Formats: sequence, structure tokens, C-alpha cells
Amino acid sequence: MTTGTQAPQTPQVPQHADTFANRLVGRIRLNGMMALAAPLLAILFAGLVTSLVLIITGHPPIDSLLAMVEFAGMPRTMVGIINLASAYYLSAMAVALGFRMNLFNIGVDGQYRLAALCAAAVGGAVTLPKPLHIALIILVAVLVGAAWAGIAGVLKARRGVSEVISTIMLNTIATGLGAWLLTSWAVPVAGSNNIGTKPIGESGQVPGISLIPGAPNQVFGLFLLAVLVGIGFHLLLNKTRFGFDLRSTGLSEPAAVASGVNVKKMIVIAMLISGGMAGLVGMPQLLGSSYSYGLDFPPGFGFTGIAIALIGRNNPIGVAFGALLWSFLDVSQNILNFEKVSPEIVTIMQGVIVLAVVIAYELVHRYRIVAEQRRVSRELSASARTEGAAA
Repeated sequence: MTTGTQAPQTPQVPQHADTFANRLVGRIRLNGMMALAAPLLAILFAGLVTSLVLIITGHPPIDSLLAMVEFAGMPRTMVGIINLASAYYLSAMAVALGFRMNLFNIGVDGQYRLAALCAAAVGGAVTLPKPLHIALIILVAVLVGAAWAGIAGVLKARRGVSEVISTIMLNTIATGLGAWLLTSWAVPVAGSNNIGTKPIGESGQVPGISLIPGAPNQVFGLFLLAVLVGIGFHLLLNKTRFGFDLRSTGLSEPAAVASGVNVKKMIVIAMLISGGMAGLVGMPQLLGSSYSYGLDFPPGFGFTGIAIALIGRNNPIGVAFGALLWSFLDVSQNILNFEKVSPEIVTIMQGVIVLAVVIAYELVHRYRIVAEQRRVSRELSASARTEGAAA
């Protein structure tokens, strides 16, 4: 007879459960490494192609690229990169929302420009306490952008009109409508031949943030808006029923319909949200620097957002890196003139990056399918051998 208290027995984990957990962790790591490898390989390939172009044109590639990096490391330049990346990020996230549902919102450019014009006109026409004034301007921008994108959504849902065609046409209409509205609402800008909307008062302006030590300029205060949009995008798509329905519709519309999703309603809502996000693209610039919409208001953010969304694979973090990369290339190309290098080399690099990213992700996708097929084949073979031995 033994005395004393016996030590509690540690529950044994079944071997097959431990094996399954190890396989699951391995697959997650493999998918993560492949997702990271694709953009890195694309950037390296773009750097190689750009280097070849520089060598052919008689310029040292390493010196040229180092000059761009050194210029980008200056405090003033770093602020410019962050400010430009804020607009790029907002534009790319607006595009990415549609991409997640297989909707191609090509009209972000027209949506944000028309939204910025209307928001600037309203902001310059009223005077309110600072928080309300800023909120009103942003709200107008969101509503105008959503309404303009909603036209394409309704046409898609009710008449089956391709959103690619309708948003491209709406871009052209927005350009003409914006030019007419600007001439109707504009006032002369002192000291120049430019015209613009009535300047927004101090109560509607968002102060900058001294984010980079030693920089004489400041980061746009609405840089934080881009951060909030990224967080909201993640929560909407991954933590809500709407996000699940949106992703399900993008993966398989017949399966979504079978599970009770109203696809037509989802199309309209997705386009409204995408357009509302597009309306925010011009807000950091408008409320942080310009304070008026004029002929010199920055164009082209919408089309750049498409490329950045592709680079970031519609993921908020991936898009952030893509926006910073694109902004770095745009801003640092200014130094190439001093190095007697054509700034168009940056355009070549950007184009090669987008093309290489698309090809790299397709190769990774195919490799993933082949790896999954091989894994299933090995497991079936192992199971067959086990059953044969047991018999």
C-alpha cells in the first residue's frame, strides 16, 4: 500500500491532433512566406530592369538609386512622401473594396475630384465651430463621392451595365461637370492666373503634425484619416456579416446567392462605400494645404490607386507599403534631374513593378495550387497504406 498523494496525470494529446496542428502551422507559414515573396520578387525584378535601362542610357544604376534614397531620407522629403502616400492610400483602399467583390471601380479619379470641389465650395461658403466645420466638409465629400459611384452601382444592379464602362464614362462627365461648376463658383486667386473656390476659413482647416524631427514642413493632420480608413476597412471586411457577404460574393456569386445574399443590393452598397471612401482622397490636401479647389488641385490619384491596390493585394497593410513605395518613387524622382538622369526612369520602374507584381502573384497562386495537390496526394497515399496494413 502506498501513501501520499499521487501526482495528477498530464492529459495526453493524440498524435494525430499534434500532427494536424503542425501541418496547419506549416501551411500558414508557407502561405505567409509566399505572399511576402511575390511583391519582393517583383520589386527586385523592377530594380533589375531599371538598372539595365540606366546602363543602356549611360548612367550608373547604383549611384542613381542611391541618390534617390539619400534624397528621400531628408526630413522635408520624408514629409512629402507621407503626405502624398496618404492620398494614394485612400484612393487604393477605395479601389480595393470594389476589388474584393470583383467590382472594378475605375471612377475613383472623377469621384474624388468632384467630391473635393463640392466640399471646398461648401466649406468656403459657411462658417461653423471648428469640429463641425471640418465634419461638414468631410461629410459633403463622402456623400458626393458615394452618390457619383452609386450611379454605376445602380446601373450594374438594375441593367447589368459593366461598372468598368460606366465608371470610365462617369470620369469624363465628372471632368466636364467639375470644370463648369468651378467656373461658376470660382473666384480669382490673388497673385496668379489661377481660379479656385472661395477659401475655407480657419475653422475648417486641419493643422499639420510635426511628425518628422527637423522638417520645416508638417505632415497633413488628416494623415490620421488614412490610418482610420485602413482600420475600418479591416474591421468591415473581417468582423462583420456585411464583410463576409461581400467577400463571399467576390469569391463565388452563385454560392453567395445560394446562401441567401442579395447580390444586387450588395453591388449598390459596395459601390456606395467605395465612392464614399474615394471622396476622402482629396481631403488631406484640401484641409491641410490648399484650403481651396482650383485648377492646380492634384489630379490622377484615382488611377494611381488602382496600381497600388494591385501591389498591396487589396490588404490594408500591403496597400500601405505600396502607397509609401509609389510615393517614394514619385517624390524622389525630382533629384534625378540634378544627376542628369531622365525622371521618366521612375515611370518605367513603376510600370514594371505593377506588371511584375501581377505575374509574381499568379505564379505564387499556381505554385500554391500544385503544392496543395501534392499534399492531398501524399495524405491519400499514406491513408491507403495504413488501411492496407490494418487489413
